[in-house]
Amino acid sequence: METIVLGVEPRVIKKKDAEKLRKNGIVPAVIYHKGEETIPVSVNEIALKKLVHSAESHIIDLQFPDGRIKRSFIKQVQFHPVTDRIIHTDFQLFAADEVIELEVPVSVTGDSIGVEKGGRLQIIRHALTIKGKPEDMPDHLIVDVTALEIGHSIHVREIPMTAYAGLVISDDPDTPVITVLASKKETEAVAEVPETPAS
Repeated sequence: METIVLGVEPRVIKKKDAEKLRKNGIVPAVIYHKGEETIPVSVNEIALKKLVHSAESHIIDLQFPDGRIKRSFIKQVQFHPVTDRIIHTDFQLFAADEVIELEVPVSVTGDSIGVEKGGRLQIIRHALTIKGKPEDMPDHLIVDVTALEIGHSIHVREIPMTAYAGLVISDDPDTPVITVLASKKETEAVAEVPETPAS
């Protein structure tokens, strides 16, 4: 997994100051670690946006103005309900040997049988929560959809984790992740077939 450096500035927690920061393209954030005091900081909105909307997960080295670096990952992001801008972020620190839970993007590989028959592939969960050590975390979780037929889904419990030694998916095993839907034309054709009257 790639490590990204992100500059942060210490800040004082005041509601009016937070609004002022956002107007200037700065996002209020906090850094926390179990058993340690929470550190309020601010980060550049554009730099943060690139990380949040990336197709891969990252370990983030938070760099302070004095040169200090704290290794972390994004634990939670809050978006504005109307504009969808990032309004607050939580960064969680971790130790090298610590077990963490990290949201990892889902990536698809293979040509689905169902798609070849005219179906449409739909990714229901674009990211899954993976539990394990930071050094073992992948950039994304690859799911093979080759055998996926129309009307069928791949659930969390059906994703092989042999390639990801030491990692487990924390999400509900019954959660559907990827499915193949019937095409609109096929659905309409089925609806138009008249029912055979009972004799």
